[in-house]
Amino acid sequence: MEVYETLPIVPLRDVVVFPHMMMPFVIGRPSSTRALEHALGKDKRIFLAAQHDASTDDPKPDDIYTMGCVANVVQSLKLPDGNIKVLVEGVERARAVEWKEDKGFYRVVVKVLPRQKEMPPDIEDTMTRVVSLFEQYVKLSNNLHYDAMIAAVRVDDPGRLADTIAAHLLVGVDEKQNLLEIVSPVERLNRIAGILEIEVDKLQVDRRIQSRVKKQMEKAQKEYYLNEKMKAIQKELGRKDDKGNEVDDLKKKIEQSKMPKDVEEKAIQELKRLEAMPPMSAEATVSRNYLDWLIAVPWYKKSRESRDLKRAEEILHADHYGLEKIKDRILEFLAVRALVKKPKATILTLSGPPGVGKTSLAKSIAKAMNRKFVRLSLGGVRDEAEIRGHRRTYIGAFPGQVIQMMKKAGTMNPVFLLDEVDKMSMDFRGDPSAALLEVLDPEQNHTFLDHYLDVEYDLSSVMFICTANVLHTVPQALRDRMEVLQLAGYTEQEKAEIAKRFLAPKAIEGSGLTEKNIVLTDEAILTIIQRYTREAGVRNLERELSSICRKVARKVVVEGRTFQENITAEKVTEYLGVPRFRPSMAEEKEEIGVATGLAWTEVGGEILVTEATLMPGRGHLTLTGKLGDVMQESAQAAMSWVRSKADELGIPKEFNKKTDVHIHVPEGAIPKDGPSAGITLATALVSALARVPVRTDVAMTGEITLRGKVLPIGGVKEKVLAAHRAGIKIIIMPKDNEKDLADIPKNVLDSLDMYLVGHMDEVLKVAMAGPMPAAILPEAATAEVEVESDDTITH
Repeated sequence: MEVYETLPIVPLRDVVVFPHMMMPFVIGRPSSTRALEHALGKDKRIFLAAQHDASTDDPKPDDIYTMGCVANVVQSLKLPDGNIKVLVEGVERARAVEWKEDKGFYRVVVKVLPRQKEMPPDIEDTMTRVVSLFEQYVKLSNNLHYDAMIAAVRVDDPGRLADTIAAHLLVGVDEKQNLLEIVSPVERLNRIAGILEIEVDKLQVDRRIQSRVKKQMEKAQKEYYLNEKMKAIQKELGRKDDKGNEVDDLKKKIEQSKMPKDVEEKAIQELKRLEAMPPMSAEATVSRNYLDWLIAVPWYKKSRESRDLKRAEEILHADHYGLEKIKDRILEFLAVRALVKKPKATILTLSGPPGVGKTSLAKSIAKAMNRKFVRLSLGGVRDEAEIRGHRRTYIGAFPGQVIQMMKKAGTMNPVFLLDEVDKMSMDFRGDPSAALLEVLDPEQNHTFLDHYLDVEYDLSSVMFICTANVLHTVPQALRDRMEVLQLAGYTEQEKAEIAKRFLAPKAIEGSGLTEKNIVLTDEAILTIIQRYTREAGVRNLERELSSICRKVARKVVVEGRTFQENITAEKVTEYLGVPRFRPSMAEEKEEIGVATGLAWTEVGGEILVTEATLMPGRGHLTLTGKLGDVMQESAQAAMSWVRSKADELGIPKEFNKKTDVHIHVPEGAIPKDGPSAGITLATALVSALARVPVRTDVAMTGEITLRGKVLPIGGVKEKVLAAHRAGIKIIIMPKDNEKDLADIPKNVLDSLDMYLVGHMDEVLKVAMAGPMPAAILPEAATAEVEVESDDTITH
């Protein structure tokens, strides 16, 4: 049923009245006063609607919104200036449908809009959400009383809740009018929720900004107040200004730093210059920075050095497995320190492949000696100023990295690690390796001169340790100043021990597991070492162990804390996928023209199978397998020796006139070089030409000369370990390498037969699987060599 009423209208400026809302306002316009008096004379009901434009003094029907609110006049009070103060209470929404002009005011016929009774089932959730947002809004707003607002919204009627909140929102008239015109309580609540979310976000941003501004203002005011107070106190005490205080402080610090006399004189001279300069000048800043650096660098302070050899040995053993030679050298160094008050400085250089523990060993040395540790990475450094600093005439000049690190250490006797000393380069700005000559020379470094400090600094108490992967890139003059300690790659047994003692516990802890969740068997660790890593160090081994631990950690999260995995060799393949490497193993079948050599690589040793085959031809020697120049020359030397000894070896002397020889060294994509394959190449050639197979359990290494002499080679430890891994039983190597066998683990040596030879004749006696052909007598030397089709060996 539709309800119509005829009521006087009062247009409102910048105000929208909602049902259930008490609203005080002042009426001053004559038309509005007459409309109010008409309402007071009847039933005190009045129609209130907002104007489109608040600046319009005499609004017409088109200037007023049609949707408004029927209200009861609760109180009215005539003011001395003729205006009337009114308190009204909104009752119902209504829409003006017809306008009637009366005696100086308008009356309107309004259609009262009925309240919606039926509500959707989720209205309770919507109301709860809106009330929660309104609570946040009220808390953040400074203009609303929290307790009063929370009490006002404790209503069950959705329409009344929406109107109450809408009435108290601090939004524009247009937005409030839009809310008044939404009749459905559900739509109104959803609209209010959207407005509240936006307003809450705005208020939160405002609150953060206000807080930040307030803090900054408080800090600035506090500083200003304290500065003014300090000035007043200093004035009262008759002291100098801030600059005078700064000069006094610097003078006191210079005295406390216990600089050498010449350095102190220079510092005092610079301080006098600073005192004469205007405090805000650029030159004063430069001078102040220079004095700060002179004071900050340690001039007398030293760490109390530990000379307890037993403690040092325990620390070195606890931090690193193996490396016995290196540990012995460090302990010897400490022993000398204990006996001699001021021993000559030593520059140790740890050289070896990546991941063998060079940097961590330097840290352990510092720990064992109870000294401070500083590290300077020289990788990629190409400017001499990085070492010696810039002169103070340059803008933004600084001391070099050596002095900066000494300041960081805070003592005159730290352990100073120069990391990656082989990775330095040079350009037009200078050569940093040349600047290091002074730093690393015990005869010179007690008077090291930094360009910035421009005074002599004593580095003789510093223990310098350098690290490098290779030494051939280090200039000869610099290498001459170093005592090189070679760190070879770890053996499989050493890697397994390192994994068990250090890497596995670290990986388990790093993945959040416990020893109850994962058990790594010895077979699993060996499988990872042999099939998934190929390195001299243990970095990749650590990565693979961490990978397994992460996968187990995932299972622990899914299946619960009690989950346990026993990692066996089979499980390793399941977790890490297809093996990346196949272990180099000795040949199973004895074949003609195939000999096993030994090679050194940066990641350890390898066995190197060498193949030689014969073909009808004109004596051409073909070499394949990506061989370097030195290795190709070794093959030619081996061929020359074989030709010169053909009669004694039972090979027709002029075999080369009708036979082509092809030597191949798998794997073809890997570059190979060096002279150590000489005897292997010669053995393969003799085997192919004499038709006698080479034993598969024999591996050899050594350089050959044209006279058949076997010369010494390098990388003995790595080569022997590679042979041991591959199942080789007999190793042939030069006699002059006997001294290198001391580096090889005893358990490895015990399982091998070592033949130390000085000539190729001795090599052939051990290596050949059968008797050699009878020597050819001089009269038979012209016999031709027969090469049959089955001479070609296929692999």
